[in-house]
Amino acid sequence: DLIQISDWSNTEGAALTARMEEDQPRLRQYDSWCRRVDELLVTEAWKKQKEIAAREGVVAIAYERKYGEYSRIYQMAKLMLWTSGAGLYSCPIAMTDGCARVLELNGTQEMKDTVYTRLISRDPKQFITSGQWMTERPGGSDVGRTETQAVWDENRKCWSISGFKWFSSATDADVTMLLARTHDPNPSAAPGSMRDGSKGLSLYLANVRDEEGKLNGVRIHRLKDKVGTKALPTAELELDGMIAQQVGDNYRGVKNISAILNITRVYCGMGCTAAMQRFILGVKEYARRREVFGALLKDQPLHLATVANMELQYRATSQFTFYCIAMLGRIESLDNNLPQVKDQDIPLLRLLTPILKVWSAKNAFAMSQEAMECFGGQGYMEETGLGRAMRDVLVNTIWEGTTNVLSLDVLRVMAETGGDALDLFAESVRGILASLKDQHHWSKSAMSLEACLGLISHHFTTYATLETRNLLEASARGLTFAMAEVISGALLCQHAAWSTVKAQANPSNSVIASEATVDRISAQRWCEGLEKKLSFQIESLGSETRYDEDKLMLFGLADARTSHTATVQAPIASKL
Repeated sequence: DLIQISDWSNTEGAALTARMEEDQPRLRQYDSWCRRVDELLVTEAWKKQKEIAAREGVVAIAYERKYGEYSRIYQMAKLMLWTSGAGLYSCPIAMTDGCARVLELNGTQEMKDTVYTRLISRDPKQFITSGQWMTERPGGSDVGRTETQAVWDENRKCWSISGFKWFSSATDADVTMLLARTHDPNPSAAPGSMRDGSKGLSLYLANVRDEEGKLNGVRIHRLKDKVGTKALPTAELELDGMIAQQVGDNYRGVKNISAILNITRVYCGMGCTAAMQRFILGVKEYARRREVFGALLKDQPLHLATVANMELQYRATSQFTFYCIAMLGRIESLDNNLPQVKDQDIPLLRLLTPILKVWSAKNAFAMSQEAMECFGGQGYMEETGLGRAMRDVLVNTIWEGTTNVLSLDVLRVMAETGGDALDLFAESVRGILASLKDQHHWSKSAMSLEACLGLISHHFTTYATLETRNLLEASARGLTFAMAEVISGALLCQHAAWSTVKAQANPSNSVIASEATVDRISAQRWCEGLEKKLSFQIESLGSETRYDEDKLMLFGLADARTSHTATVQAPIASKL
């Protein structure tokens, strides 16, 4: 199945993607009689992708659970191969998957019968996709500033939603999930009574169109002119009386939507890993063929060192991504009252998904730039596709939370758990390393990772006070990246140790022996000097004088000039 989808991606999928890029979404707001129609026009290639996604079961695999807790691993492995031919259709698929999970957990029986079953269908005639409309003009990640409101309509026995969604991906979806500020439906409550902040939000499910095919209280103001992801229809939407059903209880919107965030962040990790895989494969193949200054690129030391670092980053990102995927699979398939799931997997995945999303996105974009350089001037040519790939992968650093927003989310998780999340993280890393410490090949790497754990713990516990909050926040990026690099290092070592055992069991297989050697080199190289690197990464951003110095460097001079100008002009103004 994986071989088949890979072949499809490189043939039919590549052709569909090219047509989607050539014929990008358009908006026809009015018909020939000046009637507002808001017709979203997408190419037939985009529509074909929906049919293929259903047929291949790219959502269904996760919910059929044919392979139990390993179903997610199978699904995401297939998605990694499918995305290279799916263009940007992986975006609506991610949100469809997230919507399915939320309805599985919190939907009514009617929602499960009429919507959930179609979100996970393999029948192209039954399969539907979901949007995720959260971002509003006052704030993207700051959902507590949501202005969209939901009012209970007693006559129609539904919620009526009105507001403005500033950035709605997959605008052509069949259904959508969205947050809205809920008017208290209690008849005794004052009219328009609402709660402030995120505590006033509830989660809603709505059909994008009614039974006649007309938009359900939606006006498409315009399509967004984005830097990349241009084949994906993204729009500004005005909602005016959109009919919707509430998912879960009143005022539990942020909690109920967390299942979507877990899944979409894992999708981000998977998509970034897939992009890195395509970049590194292309770069390596080019190095085999391109001759410069009398030698192939693959034989030139500096180029070799550059590409080896790219390969190492890809391997680490891949390990971390599938570690989170395996955890998601256990949570969805096993009894959530089991100690491993309840006490470890669920809280650990909550901590790791923002870390994975941040780190994988940064890695993928950095690699896109390196890959372009590796192709030289040809890499800068639009027809190679590297420019589009770079623009498209960039969205991952912003979608579902920027690097800073999610780094602060990591601190929030630690604070909310009183540091238990950090302890759990350390225990998990030590658990991965437990069988390696006594092995000669891995003792040095294990010691390095243990020292890094101590460094992270020391910094967090030292500055986790009200008086030093600024210092902790300033180093949030460094801490987040450090945690990613430590757990990835542990996973690389674990995989290499397993690979070595496999090679010993197959002494006559030279391919397996080579794999074991490469895996060992990769893991050991990753751990070399990691403590020193992370120390600088964390400490340099959180030094006690840094916060005040940063403010002075960025704004102090301009503020001084403004103050000086006002002082000079004041006497002049008084004489006039």
